[in-house]
Amino acid sequence: MSLDASAILAASGFFRAVSGPSRQRLLEMSVIRRYERGAIIFRQGQPCPGVFIVGSGLVRIYKIAPNGKEHVLHMVSPGVTFAEVACIGGFDCPAFAEALEDTVCLLLPNDAFNRALREDHQLCLQLMASMALWVKHLIGLVEDITLRDAAGRVARYLLNVADAQDGSVRFPSLKKHLASHLNLTSETLSRTLRRLMEMGAIEAAGDQELRVVDRDTLTLLADGM
Repeated sequence: MSLDASAILAASGFFRAVSGPSRQRLLEMSVIRRYERGAIIFRQGQPCPGVFIVGSGLVRIYKIAPNGKEHVLHMVSPGVTFAEVACIGGFDCPAFAEALEDTVCLLLPNDAFNRALREDHQLCLQLMASMALWVKHLIGLVEDITLRDAAGRVARYLLNVADAQDGSVRFPSLKKHLASHLNLTSETLSRTLRRLMEMGAIEAAGDQELRVVDRDTLTLLADGM
């Protein structure tokens, strides 16, 4: 993906419906931010910097429990936003954000973005549908944890992130982060992936990468069949 601000914004599903003067206003306020692998983008409890859009790389959003255990809430790939709820809601960052790879983000600064929301009625209307889709996504995460077994969770994840053209899926450098996101142990994740390979649903495609071979089988597993 090009690291041009316009291209990053255009690739964002959250802002896909924003057009015309509203889109131009977002571009004028935008700032490109680069983070090295391992960099903390923000910490839980800090004032929200604004809305981030990943242009390249990978970001994990996670919380730390009082006992020190980490739980990954989201794995944010190119084209996906994060911190949008905190920015629009006007509250501090509810979690940590870390660059798992060298990452480039487009930042829509908090003050400028919220000023645009107050002054641009059309922008507000265009973002309402995006917020509704985000709520739907969160409901899906809850369903994964409560209604799907390990195979169902992994299958649904693979279907959601597989490249539409060749079915490739690139994993984060540490699979424990993905396991945490799916509310699984690292051992259970590895065992489930091996099972899916034995079934012929997926195959290895290189270091830290798999390829979806049989979408029908994954769909059945994701649906609990």
